[in-house]
Amino acid sequence: MFSLKNKKAVVTGGGSGIGEAISELFAQQGAEVIIVEKSLENAEKVQSKILASGGKAEVKICDVANHQEVKQLFEDLGTIDILVNNAGIAHIGKADTTSEEDFDKIVAVNIKGVYNCLHVAIPFLKASKNGVILNMASIASLVGIPDRFAYSTAKGAVKAMTMSVAKDYIHEGIRCNSISPARVHTPFVDGFLQKNYPDDIDGMFEKLSKTQPIGRMAKPSEIAALVLYLCSDEASFITGCDYPIDGGFTTLNN
Repeated sequence: MFSLKNKKAVVTGGGSGIGEAISELFAQQGAEVIIVEKSLENAEKVQSKILASGGKAEVKICDVANHQEVKQLFEDLGTIDILVNNAGIAHIGKADTTSEEDFDKIVAVNIKGVYNCLHVAIPFLKASKNGVILNMASIASLVGIPDRFAYSTAKGAVKAMTMSVAKDYIHEGIRCNSISPARVHTPFVDGFLQKNYPDDIDGMFEKLSKTQPIGRMAKPSEIAALVLYLCSDEASFITGCDYPIDGGFTTLNN
């Protein structure tokens, strides 16, 4: 089950955190993985691990916010079967404390970056006759998260784009879904704590972990497992859905 053999999968932001876990799991399941990254070092690190375990992986350096770079990327690839729009950046701030510059940056990467990949990749996915798109949304698109105004705005747009694409291409062999994780223990979390709470890293980590009713953050591998299912043939009846993967955050926090 959940084989991706003979599938070519593009994973944006595939060189770290959740994207790294997705890239490695996809390769393990037989996919040829295209790791799309801005960081060559991160991408090559993941590629090396995949190749060492007998998998297939290629590195493509691309800024998803740059339409021409994205266009060139997919033209070079020629054919693809799976697109995972995982690349994104975080931001902390309320509506009145978010600068125009920061807001524009979030929009450029987290909204336009997804649009760029969808716009260019969909013709190639049509040609595959069984194309799959998985967009990385967030529980921030479902419920209010303090100090995440711009990020929530962007992830709300990602969820809306998911539903629109699913509707528009259902008769052209393309499935499109999104997932909405709560907090996931990635290098970003560690860096955030180191930068903002250097004197209380352990305490803040525990506090953030307990915001999920299940009592901990998710592991990147747990997120990757859901992505694998939704991109596999076993999920061939699923499209136009968003899946919270949040340890009870959206339903059990009272």
